[in-house]
Amino acid sequence: MSQNLVSLDLGAADVLAIDAALDTLEKLFAGFVELTPEQRHKLTKMGDRSEAFCRQTLMVLAQNKQMIPPGFDLDEAQSDLLTFDTLRPRIQRLRGLLSKGEDTEMALGSDVMRASYDGYALAKLFGQGAALDTLKDAMSVRYTRRPNKNDPAA
Repeated sequence: MSQNLVSLDLGAADVLAIDAALDTLEKLFAGFVELTPEQRHKLTKMGDRSEAFCRQTLMVLAQNKQMIPPGFDLDEAQSDLLTFDTLRPRIQRLRGLLSKGEDTEMALGSDVMRASYDGYALAKLFGQGAALDTLKDAMSVRYTRRPNKNDPAA
């Protein structure tokens, strides 16, 4: 085999442990919100540059409570910031794990594709008979070309 980006053996115990951890995370994340794309688009977002402004504003408001109108819930805003600070490093860890998982999935798929290409080339070179015909039929689906829209013969 010409490529082997990853060799990973996930045993049954490993899969069970991963599934149990995911089950736990899904239960713990049950109270988290899930926004629609439209909601995400419409939200006022706190980016890196505005975070310092937000922190400073809440600090000034906490030091000057006399200027806060009755309808403004400073305690809720401060609680949101505390939860934001608690959640952020965990989300970063999850992103890192997701990235590693996606990269590993991609590498495994690439290894399988390269091995399949090499195996197909070997089968074409050395093989004959029904097994090769079956493989050629399966591969023809993968490599069927679509007619070019601009091609007058299409």
